[in-house]
Amino acid sequence: MAAPLHFAAIDAGSNAIRLVIARASSPSRIEILKTERYSLRLGHSVFVHHRFEPKTIKRGIEAFRHFRRLLDRYGVRRYRAVATSATREAQNRREFLERVRREARITLDVIGSAEEARLVRNAVHSVVGSELSPRMILDLGGGSLDLDLLRQGEVERSVGLPLGTVRLMETYDFRGSMSEEDIRRLRAHILNVLATSLRERPNLESAVAVACGGNAEALANLAPGPQLRGIPTLNIRLLRERLWEITGMSVPKRMKAFRVREDRADVMAIAAVVFTTLARWYGVSRFLVPGVGVREGILLDLVREHFARAPVAQDEAQASALRGAVERFAARLGDEAEHSRQVSRLALSLFDQLRSIHGMGPEMRLVLELGARLHDIGRVVNREEHHKHGEYLVRSVDLPELRGWRRAMVACLVRYHNRRSEPDMGHKLYASLDPQQRANVRALSALLRLAEGLDDDHKQSVLRVDVETHRREAVFRVQTRSASNAPAWGARRKAGLFEEEFGLRAVFTRSLAARKVA
Repeated sequence: MAAPLHFAAIDAGSNAIRLVIARASSPSRIEILKTERYSLRLGHSVFVHHRFEPKTIKRGIEAFRHFRRLLDRYGVRRYRAVATSATREAQNRREFLERVRREARITLDVIGSAEEARLVRNAVHSVVGSELSPRMILDLGGGSLDLDLLRQGEVERSVGLPLGTVRLMETYDFRGSMSEEDIRRLRAHILNVLATSLRERPNLESAVAVACGGNAEALANLAPGPQLRGIPTLNIRLLRERLWEITGMSVPKRMKAFRVREDRADVMAIAAVVFTTLARWYGVSRFLVPGVGVREGILLDLVREHFARAPVAQDEAQASALRGAVERFAARLGDEAEHSRQVSRLALSLFDQLRSIHGMGPEMRLVLELGARLHDIGRVVNREEHHKHGEYLVRSVDLPELRGWRRAMVACLVRYHNRRSEPDMGHKLYASLDPQQRANVRALSALLRLAEGLDDDHKQSVLRVDVETHRREAVFRVQTRSASNAPAWGARRKAGLFEEEFGLRAVFTRSLAARKVA
């Protein structure tokens, strides 16, 4: 058995910042060593004024410096820290992120609602198991309500709604007990958001519905239902009966009666209205409350990724089907097949020769191959902006063989294959990938740019490229069938991303292939 390693996950939510530190010796042997909740409401004023207040930033830095000390004390080898809707929407988030990085030595990754929902799904599936097969998973946070509809384990619809408890509290100025009129207004708002955001309204009366988040856990203690396979449930009928009691109390009375913290007491009434309204909308009589969320999803990702075996080559039948589908798609668009196949051949050669540096396996090799084959398809729409049109075509075309994260990565390679567009968190598709996938996209894009530069004149004059690395240099020996220096010059112009990602200065030399004499 491998020696246990320490991992940590940090979730900087809109209502609190949470940390978990765990020891793992395998993907199935995870021991929680430390959990901590730092009561800092990052969402305060953000959803109304769109900025962090100075005191919020100051307390946030204190929280992350405290977490840094815990990471060092437990000898954490790998961690991931994420921030959600409040940080996404704060216009001065860069100041906050930079200070956290500089003063606490923690890199905070701002994730989108899709990544947030994926992490919660992973955590839920690890607890609930495949037998229960949830039809709905919702995560009610301070800034948003992330809602997934699933069918047989596959996501049917995933949406992030602006129905977080802190957002609603500060938007409507609900600061204590709620009147009947307050509840009516809040319900009307929730129903309006649901009606405008969700086209379908399946009846989930007999289905398994899961609720995550601190409010779901608190309300499950006040309105408990029978446990399902040892997992607590929130009884909606009982919650409706207690709704007037919960909403009618002041915050101090809720703290005393329900034994909750102030930052839970002031939003739990709003959460009760959200859950009862959602339950009526979907016909749900109870919610399963497994007590997991974003940080548990992060922890599972870290452990599984670390203990995963070396990447296994993709099943050749599936890989062949992918290549065939991509070839047919490119042919339908009338692409320049000779050029794209040459770029693909050169890119794979570079990938193989530099494997000891980039460390990527067969899965990423296939992604590079497909991205190289499709890199120029946007020219059928517009030559000048073909990188953007190409990305759109890849992510929008009916190509069932190319799905999920692989389609997203291929589309990103098509967008970033030239110097007209750089990988940027402002691009939704790139931002939807997890950090490791984004790192792979940057490295693969660097190789693809070199390969395209080597065929910059579209004449397929390069026969082979040999790469040698010496200290801080990568020497590319380009063998051509003509005396032109265009391939080396083209690659040199597009080597910037390679030098940045690989930390090597790119040097190009050219030699002319010897001709056979009859």
